[in-house]
Amino acid sequence: MEVRQPLNRTSKFLYNTFFAAAYQIVILAAGFIVPRIMLQYYGSEINGLITSITQFINYFNLVEAGLAGASVYALYKPLAENNHREISAVVTATKNFYMISGYIFSALVIVLALIYPMVVHVDGLNYWQVLLLVLVLGFTGILEFFTLGKYRALLTADQKLFVISISSILYTVLNTAILVAMAFMQIHIVVVKVVALSAILLRCLILYQYTRRNYSYLNFKEKPNNRALNKRWDALYLQILGAIHSGAPVIIATIFTNLKTVSIYSVYNMVIGGISGVLGIFTNGLSSSFGDIIARKEISTLQKAYQEFEFAYYSLITIVYSVSFVMIMPFVRLYTRNITDANYDIPLLGMLFILNALLYNLKTPQGMLIISAGHYKETRLQVTIQGSLAVVVGVLLAPSLGLSGILLGSVISNAYRDIDLFFYIPKNVTGLPISKTLKKVGCMIVEIILICLPLQYFKLECNSYFQWILQAIVVTIYASLVVLLIGGLCNQQELKGTCRRIAEIRRRFHGTV
Repeated sequence: MEVRQPLNRTSKFLYNTFFAAAYQIVILAAGFIVPRIMLQYYGSEINGLITSITQFINYFNLVEAGLAGASVYALYKPLAENNHREISAVVTATKNFYMISGYIFSALVIVLALIYPMVVHVDGLNYWQVLLLVLVLGFTGILEFFTLGKYRALLTADQKLFVISISSILYTVLNTAILVAMAFMQIHIVVVKVVALSAILLRCLILYQYTRRNYSYLNFKEKPNNRALNKRWDALYLQILGAIHSGAPVIIATIFTNLKTVSIYSVYNMVIGGISGVLGIFTNGLSSSFGDIIARKEISTLQKAYQEFEFAYYSLITIVYSVSFVMIMPFVRLYTRNITDANYDIPLLGMLFILNALLYNLKTPQGMLIISAGHYKETRLQVTIQGSLAVVVGVLLAPSLGLSGILLGSVISNAYRDIDLFFYIPKNVTGLPISKTLKKVGCMIVEIILICLPLQYFKLECNSYFQWILQAIVVTIYASLVVLLIGGLCNQQELKGTCRRIAEIRRRFHGTV
């Protein structure tokens, strides 16, 4: 009988990348469809309301207290050693902490449901309808704590994110189909959200069945190894950072502006979220791969792989955000055409969104190694400064500059963190000279200028999505040529290494098909 061989790091990366790509395509489609449906059938105010509530609930996820990151880090070594007993001990501890966090999360959702309707007034919705909407939107998070958390940590650490991607694809498709169908029937928004909840049960079932079949050795009666999760409080700071950068603008806008302004923010952020999702295709699972390398103390492998990834990722975001800078306003104008209850055509806002996203993604290679190496406590002060800058500057500028002022706070915050990580990672993780990263960043700046500056002399107007796509393709080809030329001249060694790695991945891919 043929024995099935375990997947190696490259094969897992291939599976993770393929299904992550499929998931991001689905998310991208749903991300464009759902907000448009919300704006068309329910208006900017309801769209802003849901965005605002969702962000408050996302903040409550901080009660997880860094548990996900700490659990994944704690599982790297026992998975590498195939130590079933220790894996069970860590997963059991993870389950227990998720249960406690779940009760706290549920209580916070209930408190929000009681208070939020008294603070925010929405035409067409009474107190009890807004209360129910908060509870419904919070229910998905409750399920995450009580059912999915422990499985997600195990699958992430074992570099099997493709399983999570598959279950999420099915959930997203079903959820979107329900929402669109019921919106066409002009059913009340609260009823729509209640019915759409059924989709999350499908994802729960898939993850449960896969884990039960492929990790049959898991024993939840094993004595929990709580000490293995001692990094969870330090990991919390990284979660706070993520929550601040994704949520602070919405919260500040809710307090200092109105729900229509929040809706404007959500449309631009939808574009940025779609771009980030595409970029995530190339990074999903890599922190686990680097974590495995670090756990095995393969320093030379780490240095070589990291330099190649840093070069490839910086080349990618240069192309993506240069094209986005040129094409974001034509897309927003097309997307919000015939939406007249708010002004979405704000070029300065589009520029700030792209700049902030670029600075945020500039530190992705370094941030990934922070997670892989478990350096949560060591970077606690820097993360606190970064979060404080985003909030303080955003709050100070919001009354006078509105969304632009809020985004300026995030821009300053990300710029600070980029500079900090450029120095921290070479010194404490890779042992590489900082000049290598600074050289790549300098190369990026030159490439972005060469791409964006000439295109400012062309006025791009799109009357259809097809026309927008054609123009985006032309701009992308031009951007790719610039990056290939300048990047190849500045980083020849990394380019050759990246090409060899891509060729190896293609060979392995064809070998597995």
